[in-house]
Amino acid sequence: MGTTVSVRALTKEYGRARVLDGIDLAIGPGVTGLLGPNGAGKTTLLRCLATTLAPDGGEIRVLGHDPADRARRIEIRRRLGYLPQDPGYYPHFTAFELVDYVAILKEITDRRTRYREVRRVLAEVDLADRSQTKVRKLSGGMRQRLAFAQALLGDPDVLILDEPTVGLDPEQRMRFRALVSRLGEGRTVLLSTHQTEDVAALCELVVVQHRGRVIFQGAPRDIAAAAKGQVWLSESPPDGGSRLFWRTADGRYRSLGDPPPNAVPADPTVEDGYLLLLGEPAEVAA
Repeated sequence: MGTTVSVRALTKEYGRARVLDGIDLAIGPGVTGLLGPNGAGKTTLLRCLATTLAPDGGEIRVLGHDPADRARRIEIRRRLGYLPQDPGYYPHFTAFELVDYVAILKEITDRRTRYREVRRVLAEVDLADRSQTKVRKLSGGMRQRLAFAQALLGDPDVLILDEPTVGLDPEQRMRFRALVSRLGEGRTVLLSTHQTEDVAALCELVVVQHRGRVIFQGAPRDIAAAAKGQVWLSESPPDGGSRLFWRTADGRYRSLGDPPPNAVPADPTVEDGYLLLLGEPAEVAA
């Protein structure tokens, strides 16, 4: 199976601000990670792909369909699962009732089939024992997992996940990684995240978006390799104006860019490559 999601010259503006500035993107089955600083346009891009927001220009194809066409848009939605960054909740529903309601919206009309599917997705996210708990009584991490459960309804061909690990503790994130890695076998999963370790652990492809443009697309090892020869460990902090350094747990300083005095090279990571790729915005964040 080839490309399942493609974008060409995509643009979107809010007032005078151009949030998407000619995005070109092509992804296929497997797990793709979308990285970028706040304000890069990641959520806007995902909303366009999930058919909840119309772009101002350019073309989108999801599973071969054009979401600008109403009939094709409905077909995309039947085969797509979407976890938005800020999912809405009905606090007086139970977890089961909320997912069941979304299942009805997804046209799973046979009650027996629907209930079986609701129980399946709640079990996938380890919420089977909370199915009768009111949403308002669930923790933030549980609500995030509940939102993920509704995205899994109907075994979608394309999953779009916007910051899916927000609110998850380390054990839950490990379980999430295991689930997503399995889901990525034979289907397309596109997830945005600020967690570079999730990208390194999960993704076959990483896309870096900055100021409304795609500035990198490749394997995680490629973005890490871009920092080769620019990552250093030293006993003292580097001199100069660079703010891309931090003190590690063993008391040494890890810095990016030019080598400090008496520094030794360190193996680069996805995070190192990502920070160097962003340049000045990364220095400000650091």
